[in-house]
Amino acid sequence: MPAVDHLVCFALYAANRTTTQAYRVLLDPWNLTYPQYIVLVTLWNDGEQTVGSLGEALQLDSGTLSPLLARMETAGYVTRTRRTDDERVVGVALTERGEELRTELAHISRCVAAGSGIADADSARELIDALHQLTEAMKELRDHPDDARDADAARHPA
Repeated sequence: MPAVDHLVCFALYAANRTTTQAYRVLLDPWNLTYPQYIVLVTLWNDGEQTVGSLGEALQLDSGTLSPLLARMETAGYVTRTRRTDDERVVGVALTERGEELRTELAHISRCVAAGSGIADADSARELIDALHQLTEAMKELRDHPDDARDADAARHPA
């Protein structure tokens, strides 16, 4: 077994990459990418958003999100409208076609869940919770790397 197979980061990378490839295959008939799909899911569940709130929810920067939304608008799935009270704010809403996709794509998350090998909803929830905890811990490490170094030094004195 290669050494990288023993790293949490590589296991996450490989799982993420393979999952994204599965989504690519499932979404290909609609010419949608995974990031476009998660935009749709967010709009289906939460309604109209600003570009800023979408970026925050999906952890995408505006340099990634704006061209993605432009392609979705060209495809007829969303509209982007500048707010009249503050032209710096752009609202994103589903079109009728974007709403129709909700029914057409309803099977996608079920296919991924079935393909994941996770036996039941409780196991899926446990995995999701563990991944959320990991995400928060990695944000903390990203934002405060010296704290982690100090903790490691305390556990492994020279």
